[in-house]
Amino acid sequence: MNRITQLDPATATGKTKQLFDGVQAKLGAVPNLFRVLGNSPAALEGYLNFSGALAGGTLNAKVREQIALAVAEGNLCSYCLSAHTFIGGKVGLSEQEIADARQTNAASHKTDAILKLALSILVQRGEISDGALKSARVAGVTDAEIVETVANVAVNIFTNYVNHVARTVVDFPEVKPGEIAQTAKA
Repeated sequence: MNRITQLDPATATGKTKQLFDGVQAKLGAVPNLFRVLGNSPAALEGYLNFSGALAGGTLNAKVREQIALAVAEGNLCSYCLSAHTFIGGKVGLSEQEIADARQTNAASHKTDAILKLALSILVQRGEISDGALKSARVAGVTDAEIVETVANVAVNIFTNYVNHVARTVVDFPEVKPGEIAQTAKA
């Protein structure tokens, strides 16, 4: 049960209604996370703007979803893990790529380095070692990609923490941290 009210898009008013209408038009639904964020139109708008800006960056949708999966797994956020497993499939990630991202691995050397950097940023709270940064650069990760990795980690920490505080009801096929499908491991 949610600890923070999930607003109903049908009864929302003002700025929240306007933002919900935009989410509905784009996604075809207003997921529960957005219904929780709608309690603060400023927070919902900030999240939508930050996510939208990152979508126009140098990291493609697959890599952004892989980062989101690694961060959700690292933060034990079932809601975000469920959402990004679903979205990851929609942007073309295979079951294996999703399982690998949750374990901070990727077949592409560069993407693998980005995921390792993201986990280091998460675990070390941004205080990463020179070696972690050097490893990313050796793998071909550019300064723009490093900065966007930090930004993607930050936006995902935000949603993970909101979901933890709210105990947002999962409205995607549920995926639990630590439970990786056996078929994906084979």
